[in-house]
Amino acid sequence: MRSCVEVTVTGRVQGVAFRYHAERRAAELGVHGWVRNEPDGSVRLHLEGDAAAVDSLVTWCRQGPTSARVERVDVRDAADAGATSFRITY
Repeated sequence: MRSCVEVTVTGRVQGVAFRYHAERRAAELGVHGWVRNEPDGSVRLHLEGDAAAVDSLVTWCRQGPTSARVERVDVRDAADAGATSFRITY
């Protein structure tokens, strides 16, 4: 079953390679979409793919890379954009 969600991660998540590690984890899981830093200091992700793989990446977001300090993760359903890769956007 395919899933599509938008995730907002808050805490100390910028300047700690969160996007880089999210991109690598997404590639490992076969999840498509994007990740970007937001002006408010959060990181936002758009995730599409197999429901179990998307859930796994959302679970990873709750911890992030070792240098991150995740305080909150908000997940909401999103429209499927038909992404065919995962990338860091600016």
